[in-house]
Amino acid sequence: MKTLTIPSLLLVLALAGCTTKAKANKQAREALAAGQRQGLAQAAEARRVNIRFLGPVRQPEIVWADGLTLAQAIAAAEYADARDPQTLVVLRQSGRIPVDPKILLRGGDMPLEPGDTVEIHP
Repeated sequence: MKTLTIPSLLLVLALAGCTTKAKANKQAREALAAGQRQGLAQAAEARRVNIRFLGPVRQPEIVWADGLTLAQAIAAAEYADARDPQTLVVLRQSGRIPVDPKILLRGGDMPLEPGDTVEIHP
């Protein structure tokens, strides 16, 4: 059995853990491309103008129009649960806005903005 000298052993260990310049460049290009794809997806989401719904509705996305209110949007999305909603939350870039469903049932309303998402929990 042949034994390795210390310099030979160090060389083998160094080469075993090394990444070639070409491999490092390839990994960097792949990481850049992945970051660009993620950035484009986030930009597209920020430009979204439709209203999305999370919860029991027949239309999970409706077209936003100037003056659209929460009550109108829920009606357009066709709320599909026999029970009245217990929790409503409007999600927009500025944050989460809880809405008391009882206020909507009494005729109160709020305007929606392009890209809002509405969570409905029966």
